Amino acid sequence: MDVEKHLLITGSSNVSWKDAIVKTINETSKTIDYISSVKILDQRAKIDGNKISEYFVDLDLTFLIDLNRKEDK
Repeated sequence: MDVEKHLLITGSSNVSWKDAIVKTINETSKTIDYISSVKILDQRAKIDGNKISEYFVDLDLTFLIDLNRKEDK
């Protein structure tokens, strides 16, 4: 039986929404194991003058719970 947990997380990039998604997943995977899927919940941007200066994404990351993990005592 797989048990999944969802993590709502926001990331950003100065390049694009796609870059914000990729960077956020890469950074999250440094501390969260077994990431199995991502759902893009929202995209927005900061505008300076008439140009986009920063891209933001809200993600629902799913990761599997390790049921065989031994508890530290």
